[in-house]
Amino acid sequence: MRRAIELSDVVKTYPLAAGGFTAVDHLNLEVNYGEFVAIVGRSGSGKTTLLNPLAGIDRPTAGSVRVADVDVGTLSESGLAAWRGRNVGLVFQFFQLLPTLSALENAVLPLDFARRGSKRARFEAARRNLELVGLGDKVDHLPAELSGGEQQRVAIARALAGDPELVVGDEPTGNLDTVTAGEMFELFARLNNEGKTVLYVTHDLDLARRAHRIVSIRDGLVVA
Repeated sequence: MRRAIELSDVVKTYPLAAGGFTAVDHLNLEVNYGEFVAIVGRSGSGKTTLLNPLAGIDRPTAGSVRVADVDVGTLSESGLAAWRGRNVGLVFQFFQLLPTLSALENAVLPLDFARRGSKRARFEAARRNLELVGLGDKVDHLPAELSGGEQQRVAIARALAGDPELVVGDEPTGNLDTVTAGEMFELFARLNNEGKTVLYVTHDLDLARRAHRIVSIRDGLVVA
């Protein structure tokens, strides 16, 4: 099977006044293309620290991170940003939408930053993604005019802007009620069924069980 993610002996240490704190300790993980994977663990276990290097947000202290056939550690900062825009769609717990922009304008932002295609083509792509997440009738709404679940759908549409093969969620339902959280995971499952590799962190074991595979993290290591 072709690997979407290969983490080999990844270490992440943060400097502290009392000495270094190791959040991830020689962690190894492989995820194949097309998998639907949940990462679970207690607060402070290293789940988000694990996501950051594979999403190109942070660099490990040691070890190898290979994602979408690229050794991420070899990329410059500008190269890393361009690579992330093409290959990884990020969905966070906090929606991080710009409050003065409409749903459509928020969804098109990654394409605008990357200057991909004409302005018309970028907006058409963003509109299609909003329709995909069920918000085709609310493209002109500001975030304050949308429910929490609708704002998270806009965030997912934004994550899909570059048509990435890998969708990564860091507690993507953490601010949502149970019913809306279930709807979000139905959407992730649909994206996976359409061929995208989906990897997400969650504290909710019921939602984790909807994945094809659960990876349990404790003290910066994969334990199951």
